Amino acid sequence: MTCIRFPAKPALTAFRIGNGRRAVEHEMKSVATSGFTLIELLVVMAIVAMLVTIALPRYFGSVERSREAALRTTLANTRDALDKHYADNGKYPESLEMLVSRKYLRQLPFDPVTDRSSTWLIVAPGDSSKGGVADIHSGAEGAARDGTPFREW
Repeated sequence: MTCIRFPAKPALTAFRIGNGRRAVEHEMKSVATSGFTLIELLVVMAIVAMLVTIALPRYFGSVERSREAALRTTLANTRDALDKHYADNGKYPESLEMLVSRKYLRQLPFDPVTDRSSTWLIVAPGDSSKGGVADIHSGAEGAARDGTPFREW
């Protein structure tokens, strides 16, 4: 194997590696000419920043929509468990923990808007002899995207 140096431009150096028909020429740029310029980096950063400003509002909007959907599902499941308890026992449970202990729910319902299980607003039945929890509402402050307060759900 022979290595022959060819005359080249000052910034480029060419080497011929191998011999005969299978010779391969490699050009190597000088260290001083490789890399990105400041302008190229700034253009890429501007493009990335523009894409982020487009994507972030959509992301946060979808997070809010998913929290509202999760809250609606949690309320529907808990209200269904309350109704089943009333149908089986003739009265509502005294607390949400009773729904868990009697296996109507696997765990206490979690409010996805407040990120807690302890912020539910308990609605007692009209007759106190029928139990303690007839309905629940979210204890979250604020309103949903459609303008209705979470406390009215």
